[in-house]
Amino acid sequence: MASHCQVRVYAPDESVAREWSDAAIAEVRRIESKYSRYQDDSVTTAINSAAGGAAIPVDAETAALLDFAAALHAQSEGLFDLTSGVLRGAWDFKAQRVPSQEAIDKLLTHVGWSKVTWLAPTLRLDAGMEIDFGGIGKEYAADRAATLLMDLGARHGLVNLGGDVRIIGPHADGNAWKIAVQDPRGNPGATIAHLEVSHGAMATSGDYERYFESDGRRYSHLLDPRTGWPVEFWRSVSVVAPIAIAAGACATVAMLTPVDRALKFLDAQGVRYLAVDSAGQRHSK
Repeated sequence: MASHCQVRVYAPDESVAREWSDAAIAEVRRIESKYSRYQDDSVTTAINSAAGGAAIPVDAETAALLDFAAALHAQSEGLFDLTSGVLRGAWDFKAQRVPSQEAIDKLLTHVGWSKVTWLAPTLRLDAGMEIDFGGIGKEYAADRAATLLMDLGARHGLVNLGGDVRIIGPHADGNAWKIAVQDPRGNPGATIAHLEVSHGAMATSGDYERYFESDGRRYSHLLDPRTGWPVEFWRSVSVVAPIAIAAGACATVAMLTPVDRALKFLDAQGVRYLAVDSAGQRHSK
C-alpha cells in the first residue's frame, strides 16, 4: 500500500491474534496485488492493456468497484474519475516541474468516465485511456480486512492503511479509539486533533501528501480531472463514515470542491468531518 499499515485487534490469546492478523494482512496483499497498476498480472493492468480493443469481462468484485466509481462520478459531477490517472504523465512531483497547458490538454483527451463503455460485466476503454483504483483501493482493502476479522470473531480493533482507518469496534473496555488528524502544515507527525471513533471508519485527504512549490504557489497531487490542474480549496479533509470506502470518497470529493459546496456536500452525506481550508480555518461537524 506504499504506506505504514497496522492491524490492532483484541483476541483471546496471542496465537489467535496472530492468526487473525495474518489473515487480515493476506487479504490486504491480495487486493493490492489484484488492483495495483504496478503489477503486470493485475486486473488493472489487464484492463489498461486492452484499451482501444474489444471490451473485456471482469469478475464480480471488480464490477462492484466499477459500479461504485460510476455512481460516485455522477454524484460528484465528474470530480471523482477513475480515468484521471493518465494525468500523471504531465505532473512529475519528484522533478517539481509545472507542465505546460499543451501537455495537460493532450492528456485530457484520454480522461473522462463518460468515455468508458461499462456494461457489466464487460468494460472497454478508448485507446490511450487508463483506469486507476488508487483513489479507492486502500479504503476498500481496509473494509475487506476488517470484515474478515469480524467474520473470524474479532469484536474490538482496527485496520489502519496509511491513515485510512476502519474500526472493528471500540477498545475492549468500551472506550473509543482516538484517531489523530495530521497537521497539514506542520512537521511530520504533528497533529491538530484526535477524533474519537468506536465504529465505522475515518479517512483523510490532504494537499501535503505529494506536492511541490513553484513561484510561491503550492501544486498538490489532487487534480481536477476536468481541467488537469491541482485544486487549492483545502489543506485537508478528514471524514468519519460507516465504511472506509465511503469516508475516503467523501474526503476526496470534498478536497476537489470549493469550500461552500464541499461543506454542503459533506452535510448532505450525514458524515462527521474536520476540514481545514486553504486559509487554515477549521470546519467541523
